[in-house]
Amino acid sequence: MLARLANRLRDSFVTLPDRGGWLFTAAIGFPTLAAMAAIGLTTGLYTLGAGDLAALPLTLLTVFFVPAIGEEVVFRGLMVPGRNEAARPIIAIALSTLLYVLWHPLEGFTFLPGARALFARPDFLMVTGLLGLACAVTRWRTGSIWPAVLLHWAAVVVWKTWLGGPALDDLG
Repeated sequence: MLARLANRLRDSFVTLPDRGGWLFTAAIGFPTLAAMAAIGLTTGLYTLGAGDLAALPLTLLTVFFVPAIGEEVVFRGLMVPGRNEAARPIIAIALSTLLYVLWHPLEGFTFLPGARALFARPDFLMVTGLLGLACAVTRWRTGSIWPAVLLHWAAVVVWKTWLGGPALDDLG
């Protein structure tokens, strides 16, 4: 079992999407980000701001590793099978999405107490679910973890920079 998971993860990192995979990612990613924006702006989860451009380089780098790579490895790289493993991955995709959503309140109640209220908000959990589902579907369809990492990274960078997302220092 561990060898199978290690191979799945390795394959997801070394597989690069073809042109069709990137087009699929765009076709899933842009509507997902738009739906997340609509929900967040409507409910007050997101607030438009000018953004701290001085902090942008550090945000770009840190968000790439945590949460993008860190969460994608667990919730999509390990949990979502490759296309050669499962023709119908709906259970794996649903389970990885559910666990990804539940992970956030758990973080708030354990090692990110400053995020407790935010990570328990229904609107936050809804946009988290949309992002998780889009990342899982693109991971399965392309066989690669990279579209999910890119989508996750973009969503969090925009949130933290221009939509009022919290700084990491505020969450600990």
